[in-house]
Amino acid sequence: MLAVALEEEVAASIAAHAGEGDARGHRLVRRNGHARQRTVTTGAGPVPVAAPRVDDRRVDPTSGERVRFRSVILPPWCRKSPKVAEVLPLLYLHGMSSGDFVPALEGFLGAAAGLSASVITRLTVPWQAEREAFMAHGLADRDDL
Repeated sequence: MLAVALEEEVAASIAAHAGEGDARGHRLVRRNGHARQRTVTTGAGPVPVAAPRVDDRRVDPTSGERVRFRSVILPPWCRKSPKVAEVLPLLYLHGMSSGDFVPALEGFLGAAAGLSASVITRLTVPWQAEREAFMAHGLADRDDL
């Protein structure tokens, strides 16, 4: 399903720019095969994905820089689905210890998910800072209900 969505996203982008061409009549935005396959961790587990590539030769008229196609569905740096990243703080807030994350999530996300106890501990630092800031914030400026 992820691969189909990526193909549709690329097809829509190419169709949207189909009328744009260079001086020789060549399209400025066209398909360019597939990127090297990578594994993306999703809620359904690790999924191998070979994202379609786009040869985008458009130039921004104001800056003069090349415009590049960037997938909204799966950015080039993405290795974990945003839904996976959303569930981790919830599990932590519900009392799961950092050492319990690995065996608990290994069945869902696979052994290669990259969620070691040290990674979870490192992720909890900003969560704890956000919690402390929230707890220190006064409610005096709010209306009583």
